[in-house]
Amino acid sequence: MSSLLSIFLLFAVFISHCGATTEAAVEAVKDINGKPLLAGYNYYILPVVRGRGGGLTMSKPENKTCRTSVIQARFEVSQGLPLKFSPFDKSRIVRVSTDQNIKFSQTSIWELANFDETTSQSFISTCGVEGNPGLTTVSNWFKIDKFDKDYKIRFCPTVCNFCKVICRDVGVFVQDGMRRLALSEVPLKVMFKRA
Repeated sequence: MSSLLSIFLLFAVFISHCGATTEAAVEAVKDINGKPLLAGYNYYILPVVRGRGGGLTMSKPENKTCRTSVIQARFEVSQGLPLKFSPFDKSRIVRVSTDQNIKFSQTSIWELANFDETTSQSFISTCGVEGNPGLTTVSNWFKIDKFDKDYKIRFCPTVCNFCKVICRDVGVFVQDGMRRLALSEVPLKVMFKRA
């Protein structure tokens, strides 16, 4: 009887451990009011550290091949432009460490641009395509990860099983006074505010 009880307790511990792991893996990203971020709703992405710029926005068009770069507004009083999130699995809730399209509008979807040799940076542009997770869209997927009590944005797409991708945090690279988002060793710590 005691061996049967031991097996039952071991099974119960295993089930509770698996449940905790699954729940942690699907944790919702929360806004500044503690509410889960919802796919398709507008949010401002704001810096946690004040005094170094405002919310995220777009630069003016640079050339014909790419519309704009994702930048941080120069002044902290600016909330930037509202953004929407589209999880790869069509989930209603935006979850931590899950591939997302991030977009200012239907035509301004975040993408990791080609490596810029003049600055040795990989910038974030708005030349992406929404949806269709896979090889052709691998550069259009970003994750929101926990960073202390706040969040950071990370490029580490897992929408393509056989693609070789780099995994880096998204930070800020200052170029001619413009605070451009780029892959970085120093992540930009962010929070989310419902627009």
